[in-house]
Amino acid sequence: EVQLVASGGGLVQAGGSLRLSCAASGFAFANTHMTWIRQAPGKGLEWVSGIQNSGGRIRYADSVKGRFVISRDNAGDTLYLQMNSLKPEDTAVYYCSRGSYLGGKYYPEFDQRGQGTQVTVSS
Repeated sequence: EVQLVASGGGLVQAGGSLRLSCAASGFAFANTHMTWIRQAPGKGLEWVSGIQNSGGRIRYADSVKGRFVISRDNAGDTLYLQMNSLKPEDTAVYYCSRGSYLGGKYYPEFDQRGQGTQVTVSS
């Protein structure tokens, strides 16, 4: 059974930082491209960042580029998202998901996103 459990969220002031983790199990993590996605209150799911199985081809949404850093530990089956210079508009539930990489873009498995973690940024 595929399990994806995100953690590390919390309440932070604007300009602050958080580091999210996602523990993966039930599939070959080291062979799988991974993504972070989020859902803000009252809005749909939004792709945030993606990383290939090898750690390459890192991509970010324009809204987080230069502030967020995605990484992974294939030995520990864990995905990370370092979030810096947080803004109130980053407030959302953050999820990790498996994804595919085609034509320079990531396509998350939105419906297999697992358990999320709440990030709240106060102004």
